[in-house]
Amino acid sequence: QVQLVESGGGLVQAGGSLRLSCAASGRTFNRYDMGWFRQAPGKEREFVAAISWSGGSTRYAGSVKGRFTISRDNAKNTADLQMNSLNPEDTAVYYCAADPSRVSDTARYWGQGTQVTVSS
Repeated sequence: QVQLVESGGGLVQAGGSLRLSCAASGRTFNRYDMGWFRQAPGKEREFVAAISWSGGSTRYAGSVKGRFTISRDNAKNTADLQMNSLNPEDTAVYYCAADPSRVSDTARYWGQGTQVTVSS
């Protein structure tokens, strides 16, 4: 069982940065792929970024590639999402997810979400 808690969301102006953090409980955190997803009002949840259990492999949605960076610290049981050059289209609730295999929108474990609002 893994419990995930996101933090770091908030209000930022366009062009600004935020760093989201996902704290995980459980002894086997380093065996899970971790991912970030987001859901904007009136839209379906979409994939943002993912990182393999070892941290050696990352994936990004095309809309955030080059602006967002996902990382993890298995010693601290955390997975972070550094978001730079934010624009209003990045406004959404951001969710952390974990899965023992490749993380996707059907991931086994989810956090409660953290709101990110980017003003123009």
